[in-house]
Amino acid sequence: MEFNQLRYVCAIAETGSFSRAAERCHVAQPSLSQQILKLEEDLGAKLFDRLGRSIRLTEAGRAFLPHARSILHQMEAARTGVEDKRGDISGSVAAGVIPTIAPYLLPRYTASFAKKYPEARLRIVEETTPVLVESLRNLSIDLAVLALPLRHKEFELFPLRTEPLFAVLPKDHPRGSQRSLALKDLRGESFVMLRDGHCFRDLSVVACTRARVTPRIVFESGQFSSLLGMVAAGVGVSLVPEMAIEHNASCRYVRLSDARATRTIVAAVLRGRSFNRVQQAFLSGLTK
Repeated sequence: MEFNQLRYVCAIAETGSFSRAAERCHVAQPSLSQQILKLEEDLGAKLFDRLGRSIRLTEAGRAFLPHARSILHQMEAARTGVEDKRGDISGSVAAGVIPTIAPYLLPRYTASFAKKYPEARLRIVEETTPVLVESLRNLSIDLAVLALPLRHKEFELFPLRTEPLFAVLPKDHPRGSQRSLALKDLRGESFVMLRDGHCFRDLSVVACTRARVTPRIVFESGQFSSLLGMVAAGVGVSLVPEMAIEHNASCRYVRLSDARATRTIVAAVLRGRSFNRVQQAFLSGLTK
């Protein structure tokens, strides 16, 4: 049994695909597949059922997976201990961030961190919350910047900021000049929203449900910029967090009057995980 074989098992379980796992592990797919077959031969049991294009853990695979993750965790802790003993500021840090935060929070901070720690090896991954949660569990990343709620007790959370939500309206919308509005004021409007899989979509739906508004969704996207373009064109209205506001004349941004219409951003790490000095510096800088 080899260290890389354990990494490959965790990556396949997380991505549900040999090809995506190979891409994530930076290895050729035939090599990854060969290593998994070798591991299955050594164990005397199949870890994955290969059902056409679908990959599913077998019963043996489900039993094996938590042990693989535990071993990877221990190996990472050992590596961290060695790096800390050297007393230098070199080392690696891998951070994940959801797409609705990445373009607003990370660029300036990442540039500042790289300048302060030129010997650090920094990797930023932009993915949806479910993918980042699994990446934290299998140690593919060291920390993740996410939005609440997170119902995962194995993570330690560090609050970064709480921001209000805004309605985005076409510039000629009759309510565009108001200082605030209630979501119920937008009943009957067409909405453009993030697609399923994005946590801000869930947050928006919860806010609408609380206001007893059923949004008629006419366009979905994975990027706020696309939603804002559609609002500017008059296709519909939308909701965005404060950090996504673009100060131009194409749209009007009106704060929601619901005091609970907010988004809280946190840094999440696997509880009990040891960090090297660079990883700790990256986390500390985020939480200042």
